[in-house]
Amino acid sequence: MVSCSVLVGFFELFMEKFTLVTFYHLVQLENYEDMRDELLSYCIGKGLKGTVLLAMEGINGSVAGHDGEVRDFLDFVRRDDRLCGLEWKESYTSFQPFQEMKVRLRKEVVALGCAELENMGMCETGEYVEPEDWTSLIAREDVKTIDIRNLYETKLGRFKYSIDPETINFRDFQDWVRRWIEKDNISTDQKIAMYCTGGIRSEKSTAYMKMIGFKNVYQLRGGIIHYLLKTKNTDGAWVGDCFVFDDRVAVNVDLEPVQLKCLECSCVVNTDDLKNIPRGRVLCSGCGQNTQFS
Repeated sequence: MVSCSVLVGFFELFMEKFTLVTFYHLVQLENYEDMRDELLSYCIGKGLKGTVLLAMEGINGSVAGHDGEVRDFLDFVRRDDRLCGLEWKESYTSFQPFQEMKVRLRKEVVALGCAELENMGMCETGEYVEPEDWTSLIAREDVKTIDIRNLYETKLGRFKYSIDPETINFRDFQDWVRRWIEKDNISTDQKIAMYCTGGIRSEKSTAYMKMIGFKNVYQLRGGIIHYLLKTKNTDGAWVGDCFVFDDRVAVNVDLEPVQLKCLECSCVVNTDDLKNIPRGRVLCSGCGQNTQFS
């Protein structure tokens, strides 16, 4: 008689698997508009799906497909000398987490809306902190840790000790910082640690903090995803699940998709429910139809 473990191993062997990479690189791309068609054609030819954003300030995106094709894609992008320093994180899923392949042109690859930071390649950003050193930093009493993600993300989970600005959009971050400094009388000598999902929002937000005069600014290298991948959350510093910008919607500390419940009626929400709902609104199809979106 065949054991259950053997059967599980058999099915896992033949189950289709997808590699998902999230990546970014902030660098001057003067010809970014000319890069779109070639990049899109390459991705479609490789059977990849996801979204890539191109702007004068660099590249940002998430792409999924079979492992070999994804690695070919990374090699293809890094052939451009300006993108040889591309940062990426890998995760794996049993289904294709994107519906189609898109390459879009943007004014910013992540929209902070700060004109002074338009040339990110020339900006000083926060000091990188490795995942293994992150918990000891944010647990210090002389460090204030800021979660720079949006409210719909922080509701699902965040690090202990962190401040939640409760912003609706990343563009709101600058206004929150100004209010926070005034309300809590924050000195520019204050040590600040900042984090986001994959790292790119930390690059911009720490650059902003440095620009307005803060001297001791730190950022979690690779963001939450890299932290969970490297540390497995063995110290329990991360609490909850992590929102992701694909059809998985959220992952647990093992980077596995989790079931989410509708914010209105608490029934389980699936990927199909979310297709016609604005990003970040976790609602079932019924509640989504009855909700007015601004």
